[in-house]
Amino acid sequence: MNRFSSSENLWGIDLGGTKIEGVILKSVEEPEVLFRARVKTEGSQGYAHILNQFKKLVNQMEHAAGYKPERIGVATPGTIIPQTGLMKNSNLLVMNGKPVIDDLEDLLRVKIKMANDANCFALAETQLGVVKQQYPEAKVVFGIIMGTGVGGGLVVNGQIINGYHGLGGEWGHNYLNQAEGKKCYCGKVGCNESILSGPALEAYYAELMGEQRMLPDIAKRTAIDAAAAKTISRLTDYFGLAVSVLVNIIDPDVIVVGGGVGNISQIYAEGVTQIQKHVFDHQFGAPVVKPALGDSAGVFGAAYLFATTNEKVLFPN
Repeated sequence: MNRFSSSENLWGIDLGGTKIEGVILKSVEEPEVLFRARVKTEGSQGYAHILNQFKKLVNQMEHAAGYKPERIGVATPGTIIPQTGLMKNSNLLVMNGKPVIDDLEDLLRVKIKMANDANCFALAETQLGVVKQQYPEAKVVFGIIMGTGVGGGLVVNGQIINGYHGLGGEWGHNYLNQAEGKKCYCGKVGCNESILSGPALEAYYAELMGEQRMLPDIAKRTAIDAAAAKTISRLTDYFGLAVSVLVNIIDPDVIVVGGGVGNISQIYAEGVTQIQKHVFDHQFGAPVVKPALGDSAGVFGAAYLFATTNEKVLFPN
């Protein structure tokens, strides 16, 4: 029996800086992976080449499924400006300022819904991952990504909150400490990313010790290395302060912390203590947890972008 069904399958694609990955899930109720594949992004070859690589992947997916989809959800490292449809803040620089959704729809003749990777991460962990598995009653979920960069995604009642400017959940570039942070590409000095990202913390340690170490190694040395202890205290102190702001505003039921920095265990002890220290009434009991889906979160979240819509999408031949 053919497991593919055009009316129930969910199609998602994660458009990243080095790879474009696609997945077909059986259905909302049974999110079994029916097909998964990837191609290289090869962004250095230009915008048109990225679109052609995207189409190459979709062709592979269509061949495996035996039909052409009507809808594809797409995760991207950038943000679509709602009023113009243009991409901004993408680390694939050639995509910035381009009408990516319109161009993909014209190229593929399918409906495209796009969200940034942090929003797709939060959506995937809500619909399939740690929130679904351990906190199914949660209504408000905030997903944090702390790695090479810092970002966030907000999901309410199973839906991504994009906002008027497409900046819903964009936590990574709030001011944190102008005196302590470096200048970020966003133009601010001392935003969350400039203090809490992996490279920022490693640079801070290097300034103290005069030598380079990776963050996981730094975290293991806190008992024997004063500079390492100071670096991890910097992480947990500022993590608590930064998260307390979003708690005061949206008070999420669950906070999921992804990215390489999210693997530092002190976040879930000292970091949570710092949240409680800084929130409005000094009471904080919401779970702060690691994700369950790992690298699959982006592509699974993309697949779920159309999961709650039954709209019929028609394209002329």
